Amino acid sequence: MRRSERAHGLTRALVCAIWLLAVHVVVQAAQAIQVTPLVRDGRVYVSFRLSDAFDNEDIRAAVHSGLTITFVYDVELRRSAAVWLDRTLESSTVSAGVRYDNLARRYLVTLSADGRLEASRTLDREDLAREWLTRFDRLDLFSSARLEPNAEYYVRVRARTMPRNASFVWPWQGTDVAGLAKFTFLR
Repeated sequence: MRRSERAHGLTRALVCAIWLLAVHVVVQAAQAIQVTPLVRDGRVYVSFRLSDAFDNEDIRAAVHSGLTITFVYDVELRRSAAVWLDRTLESSTVSAGVRYDNLARRYLVTLSADGRLEASRTLDREDLAREWLTRFDRLDLFSSARLEPNAEYYVRVRARTMPRNASFVWPWQGTDVAGLAKFTFLR
């Protein structure tokens, strides 16, 4: 009798663990980063897109409050290792910020790479500001000089938001949102 109760309890615990894992995977898949690396002319260009970031009303409310909101993307060029931990070859930080001017009803957006201001614009529409914060095409982030021919690499992008001490609830915490894409370097 005791063994069957114990087995029943273990089965229930296993079912709960599988269910929690499935929920976690579905939540992660619903808000992921699509990454596309391109190696050309001695450089590694990275395109990526964060899905569904503005579908959360808390983010929209924070932006429309006039608070400066920054999406920070940590981009890493890595090489897979069969025996030990994967090796990070290069890393870069891309930041996209937005501040809504309530009086002028305009969005001031900025783009920075590794602390350098790359671009700044004023936009009239929310959909354009959303795209500025969540979609990046062919960013010239890394050199391909250190890459070995016919080896497999990947680019990983992790996202986080700033400010971190906001009183409203973000749809994710820490670097919960991530994406990666593998590629083989051919010379």
